[in-house]
Amino acid sequence: MSILTQNRRVLIQGMTGKRGSFHTAQMSDAGTDIVGGVSPGRGGDWVHGKPVFDSVELAVEVTEANTSVIFVPAAFAADAIYEAVDAGIELVICITEGIPLLDMLKVYDYVKRSQSRLIGPNCPGILTPGVASIGIVPVHVAQPGHVGVVSRSGALTYDVVNTLSSKNIGQSTIIGIGGDPFVGTTFIDVLQMFENDPDTSDIVLLGEIGGRGEIDAARYIKKRMTKRVITFVAGLSAPPNRRMGHAGAIVEGGHGTAEEKIEALRNAGARVVYNPEEIADHLR
Repeated sequence: MSILTQNRRVLIQGMTGKRGSFHTAQMSDAGTDIVGGVSPGRGGDWVHGKPVFDSVELAVEVTEANTSVIFVPAAFAADAIYEAVDAGIELVICITEGIPLLDMLKVYDYVKRSQSRLIGPNCPGILTPGVASIGIVPVHVAQPGHVGVVSRSGALTYDVVNTLSSKNIGQSTIIGIGGDPFVGTTFIDVLQMFENDPDTSDIVLLGEIGGRGEIDAARYIKKRMTKRVITFVAGLSAPPNRRMGHAGAIVEGGHGTAEEKIEALRNAGARVVYNPEEIADHLR
């Protein structure tokens, strides 16, 4: 799905940190065009042969970057998103987890009123096998193919993609939208992209308890999707009112349960599996 990974000139916000530096090298090895990084006060430094700038605005002016990946700590991540949007970055991918919900609510509204697209926060980013990696999805578990994968959970994504690859079922693009209550890109957004992508023949949607993203996706699948969608929803045994991993993975007031989402997806015509190991069998 080239609309999100090809022709991307990528900045790393927080490049000089441990995680930012490590994943800069990983993304570069995967073929991603990393043009520089941003770390206030470290302008003029170099990391893995890439220049570091004091601000996103200056970095964009010099490198013509159009994409940013954010690795800065949670306390500063909201400001990092604002800075990227204000600098005209088209695609902002926020890996950072633990951003306060009130901060993200404000960021969500700000981004929606801009020309930028935000993926995340608390997400693994995007990988198009054989093309580019923009985030932290392990490149070695994937292989090129025609199955689009969209998920709220990073770890579940890696496991499913690894299983698909082991059975020679390749992927067109893998997108992690993040597990927080407020995320910039939803299941519906990605389903629409996959539906319009000629390189994607089938879609795997990996959900979990909490929120209503999967229920909204079910309505979209029923009305708009022509391609086969295979789904798995984690958390059937999760107790109510207890957070399970992600900040958004919590069942409150009887809403957001796995059962509720499974029923909605099945009624929409999606194929539902109860074990992620079964996904490859359905794709075959």
